[in-house]
Amino acid sequence: MTGDTGTRDVLAIMELLLTAEIFNRNEELDINDLHPRCREFFGAGSGGSREVKRPLIVSEGAIKKVLGTPDAVYQAVRANPFVGYDEFGQRLNLPSLDTAAGWFLKKGGEERVGENPVLAYFFDGKDGVAARYRDVRAKNRRFEDTREYVEAKVSRIIGESEEMREARDLIIISAPDEVEFTLAKLVCTPRQEETIKKIGVALEHRDFLKRHGIYEFGRLLFVGPPGTGKTSLALAMSRTLHMPVLEVRLAMVTSQYLGETSKNIDRIFDLAKKLSPCILFIDEFDFVAKTRVSDDHGAMKRAVNMLLKNIDQISFVKNGVLLIGATNHPRILDEAAWRRFDEVVEFPLPDREMRQAILEKVAATIECDCDFADLAARTEGFSGSDLRMMMKEAVMSALMEDRHRVDPVDIEQGLLRAEERNVIRTGR
Repeated sequence: MTGDTGTRDVLAIMELLLTAEIFNRNEELDINDLHPRCREFFGAGSGGSREVKRPLIVSEGAIKKVLGTPDAVYQAVRANPFVGYDEFGQRLNLPSLDTAAGWFLKKGGEERVGENPVLAYFFDGKDGVAARYRDVRAKNRRFEDTREYVEAKVSRIIGESEEMREARDLIIISAPDEVEFTLAKLVCTPRQEETIKKIGVALEHRDFLKRHGIYEFGRLLFVGPPGTGKTSLALAMSRTLHMPVLEVRLAMVTSQYLGETSKNIDRIFDLAKKLSPCILFIDEFDFVAKTRVSDDHGAMKRAVNMLLKNIDQISFVKNGVLLIGATNHPRILDEAAWRRFDEVVEFPLPDREMRQAILEKVAATIECDCDFADLAARTEGFSGSDLRMMMKEAVMSALMEDRHRVDPVDIEQGLLRAEERNVIRTGR
């Protein structure tokens, strides 16, 4: 083994030993203090449970199986005088925690301290260590954000009720960790940024709002043309607020047996309340208006009224459900639909400054020879989705010629493809 690789592998094992020792000694530490790589090694969170069974154990078998550690590295760890070994259980331990911790820092372990809340808890305030426990824990990936946790919670809910199982089949549930979009990847208007901040503050102070009876909060209507980021922002809020998102398309909820539609709507809202805190995202909300105006079927109209009734009764403060409706056609929504929402958030087509910012973000990791200011000026009327598609086509143009650098000719190709697509879509 090479020196760098060997040191890195030894530090990986020592991190596990230190984590186990510190975690076992401090009952106040929980699953969100464990770095994801430590959760995996110790099997914490298996089955979706937040409970971590103490003591955490570092066995010879697990080191070789989970880490795939070469025997030479394992023996190098065992050779350290501060590492103990239980022959009966074939387990490693640290009889002298302080000595092991000092060695860990000297060998370059400080970077791992800055990533691992358990280690930061122990080292916080010690000379020469910059990491602070509170900061390290805040940026650690939360267990509640994982697919495993959310699926386990959903399974418990639907296992108790046939109606909840039926509701589950009508929606798409995404854990925060699964969501591709982050706020850092989006370009938001000041109004959108203000809304996100306000929701975060309300989430933090839900108990205060509840005590003072301030319940009319957390029902948002996103309005704007297609491709302006309504769905992207709703998903990104899932990651920012650490809440799973339940996506509903109303056209899919309407059953061929119309009498079931009202029940389906009820079930979806009930599932959201049981899964809270969460985001309930209802796309294509204009379906409600179309139905109220054009559909003569009494069962469908009852279903729409049931939807509006459920919106009336949902509350972010009371139920922990953030409701987001989205529509491309706000003008066809009637007053009955509008007044159900506490806030209306506009998603306009991006102006020149926003278009340039979007292009720069999309191309941030791409080697690109492009005048973004000029391109922003040439793409008036483009949505954010149009701009992303244009850059994707430019990248594909370069790859077709076995290049990883995007040149101006590729940009022109992407622009042409985007314009062709818009002509087909609009007929103009």
